[in-house]
Amino acid sequence: MELDIAKMEFDFMGTSVICRSGSPLIMADLKKVSVSKARAIIVLAEVENADQSDARVLRVVLSLTGVKEGLRGHVVVELSDLDNEQLVKLVGGDLVETVVAHDVIGRLMIQCARQPGLAQIWEDILGFDNAEFYVKRWPQLNGKRFEEVLLSFLDAIPCGVKVAADNGNIILNPDDDYVMAEGDELLVIAEDDDTYSPGQMPTIRKGSLPKVVSPPKLPEKILFCGWRRDIDDMILVLEAFLAQGSELWMFSEVPVSERETKLMDGGMNPHMLVNITLVHREGNAVIRRHLESLPLETFDSILILADEALEDSVVNADSRSLATLLLIRDIQSKRMPYQASKNLQVRHAGGSQSSWIREMQQASDQSIIISEILDSRTKNLVSVSKISDYVLSNELVSMALAMVAEDKQINRVLEELFAEEGNEMYIRPGEMYLYDQEELSFYDIMARARQRQEIVIGYRVASQDRAIINPPNKFAVQKWSSEDVFIVLAQEE
Repeated sequence: MELDIAKMEFDFMGTSVICRSGSPLIMADLKKVSVSKARAIIVLAEVENADQSDARVLRVVLSLTGVKEGLRGHVVVELSDLDNEQLVKLVGGDLVETVVAHDVIGRLMIQCARQPGLAQIWEDILGFDNAEFYVKRWPQLNGKRFEEVLLSFLDAIPCGVKVAADNGNIILNPDDDYVMAEGDELLVIAEDDDTYSPGQMPTIRKGSLPKVVSPPKLPEKILFCGWRRDIDDMILVLEAFLAQGSELWMFSEVPVSERETKLMDGGMNPHMLVNITLVHREGNAVIRRHLESLPLETFDSILILADEALEDSVVNADSRSLATLLLIRDIQSKRMPYQASKNLQVRHAGGSQSSWIREMQQASDQSIIISEILDSRTKNLVSVSKISDYVLSNELVSMALAMVAEDKQINRVLEELFAEEGNEMYIRPGEMYLYDQEELSFYDIMARARQRQEIVIGYRVASQDRAIINPPNKFAVQKWSSEDVFIVLAQEE
């Protein structure tokens, strides 16, 4: 273990990593690591059958609850199957916080398919590099309305309130009229827990929002390639998000005759769906002629899922997903009219690129493909080529586990942001908040967004590849384009 860690190109910033071997089911081994004194304990899932992994995790939780000295910290448990979450919570009680890896990735894939670029935002927030969630009490804010509190931090962005009078429940994006009470704590996005503090409220030029009519919610056409273990849960999430008349095409090797039974066993009745219609196609996603039978150029978004038949082998699952991605992009590029490369806005990863890569990049402008990659090393290979809109891997789950280990309260925040109800992250066009070439500060835009009951947490200018979360110099006035986009925390309209 120590040799593997030493090979990592990672700055531990003074943190010591100490390795011990043993079984978490043996009390003597747990004492080796002073488990009773740990501020947080993370129980990781095994790379094996989901039920076997979760059964092992359950035994470990039972073992931890039996420590005679008691536990000072909380236990963060990584589960593989959502159906096993309630049992682990029953055993662990308030001591345990659960993160269901498969469910988190599935929900993020759907969010990112609907809003390209969102995965980068989540990487930044979960990554401990630039901006993450913190909860802290500020007595000097007592008696102030949230509208004032929102603009009182130069180096942070308030996102919610932990309400003392409501058993410590966290309210995301509260009303402007909410008054901070004694014992309330503030949820913010900041660089670190000691980099921000409240100050004087800046002078704001709020102005009025441009009169932009929100486009109607139109039916979408989505393709699932592969059969995930929790595919029934993903369908229910899509049912909540999509407009009536949408189609979900399901392409996998699972026989069509068996699919309804598998979905019903998972707790989802296909006949009860209202907004989406299921279209079944049977085939192998790495055989070109099977993929060519699909109208690949007509889908709004395509999700390449890590197939449940290969989930025990990360390398095989990733190889299959990568092959499917390349085949789909190549078929799409052959079916779409090819434009001269000078008309393409291609972000070159290196010096010269083949016309084949450029054709596939052009196809990526026409439809969104979200790939589920289990190994972060494979993810980096796909990301360089820019032929997939985004790649989601277990790396994001690791980030979420680390954040919940740092502060267990953040799990409630993540659960709401990942859910189909309540507040979530959105990427909004600049024209909703400002006029083209208008000169405003970031604070001005934050104030305008409150007219829509939204909290702006960052932006991406049209000429840049990456978004900036919790930007510095929020009071500095700059010229904005209607092509710029803003990242906001809001409820679905």
